[in-house]
Amino acid sequence: MIPQPPFDQAVVTRHGWPQAVATVLVALGAMGVVAALGLWAAGASDLPDHAFPRVVAATVVTAVGGTIKLSGSAGGLADTKAGLTVIPLSVTLTGALVLGGGFLRPLRHRAVAGGRELAGWAARIVVLWLPALLALAYAARQTFKLSLGDDTLSDLGDLFGVSPEVGFTTDVPQTLLFGLLWMAGVLVLALLVSARAPLPGRLLPFQESVRPAAHAMVVLLLAYVVLGILVALVVAVTRGHAPETLAVILLGMPNLVWLTLTIGLGATWNGRVEGPFGLPMPHVLDEVLRSKDTATLDLRTLAEHDGRVWWLVVVDAVLLLAVAFLMAARSPARVRAWQHAVHMAVALALTVLMICLVGRISAQYGLSVLGIGDLGGGLGGKLFLEPELWTAVGLGALWGLVTGFLGALPARPVRRKGEIKPDDA
Repeated sequence: MIPQPPFDQAVVTRHGWPQAVATVLVALGAMGVVAALGLWAAGASDLPDHAFPRVVAATVVTAVGGTIKLSGSAGGLADTKAGLTVIPLSVTLTGALVLGGGFLRPLRHRAVAGGRELAGWAARIVVLWLPALLALAYAARQTFKLSLGDDTLSDLGDLFGVSPEVGFTTDVPQTLLFGLLWMAGVLVLALLVSARAPLPGRLLPFQESVRPAAHAMVVLLLAYVVLGILVALVVAVTRGHAPETLAVILLGMPNLVWLTLTIGLGATWNGRVEGPFGLPMPHVLDEVLRSKDTATLDLRTLAEHDGRVWWLVVVDAVLLLAVAFLMAARSPARVRAWQHAVHMAVALALTVLMICLVGRISAQYGLSVLGIGDLGGGLGGKLFLEPELWTAVGLGALWGLVTGFLGALPARPVRRKGEIKPDDA
């Protein structure tokens, strides 16, 4: 009789190096495809010097938290300044879903897994992820020559031999650090969200309070993305601008819809847009951000331009009640309504915190020749968008308390694990 391998050894063969290679390659491939299609729709395929592949690499790097540095050079008689901070969250979301699915796939149909086993499986993915990210970081480098136009700056440029250039490079150490943190966050979140993923025995008592809430938040974020895509497609069909709409969907749809999620909760963002910069958002948002030196973006200021903005509150309320019901329906029956409210409050506050951290945008560029041309304006521009962080987090917690309690009430008759007494409400 042929001896059977120990259980742990049989398990390891299900998620060994071949599976890790496939997980990393498929995740990066999916992110690259989404980034390339989005950039193509935005017109980046026409960039000079065959720069398109390097811009795609830079987009994937920023999507996982990497840092891209902008640089400029115009000779000794000119000065340049440039900076960019933005995360293309459509690419980020694609990578997170594919990577998380690949990580969980070999673990399905398991009730419990040892901590050493899970750490070993995650380590295989990390070991392959780091060199792949390093290769992308070194590929994301390019320099472009800029035209000064047909005005005084152009004449001065010809006279003094000024040839302005702008380019981008990757901060490799920061890219590796934040890319590793992003990877770890995705893997941990995948374990938290999936109801069927195995956990070490010591962590099983925590899954009843953490997993339903984490799953509800992921459903909430994905529901907003799907709703945003549907609205964008309707706008593209009825009003045109299909390439621009496709670019927004493939590069920045979560940036837009998760921003509106927080605004519907009552959060406030401050920002400014000047120069040729624009944001992938409805005209009313861009109009408010161009109205003052530092504009306030909230329900009141937006409603002054378009009263339909108040519907954001209704959408938030409906979707939050729906995911609160889902959270309660996936929880054991012995969990009381007030406990659901607390779980929802914590989960929504953390979700809003995440949106505020990854949704910040800042960009600036400028050029001056012999002092002609303001670095902050003139031949340049700047934009920024940042939240009033702790106010937004507090509002998220408050909304979570209310909707968590109300959403748990209709879930009481739903057949679930455990028992509940009539006086346990």
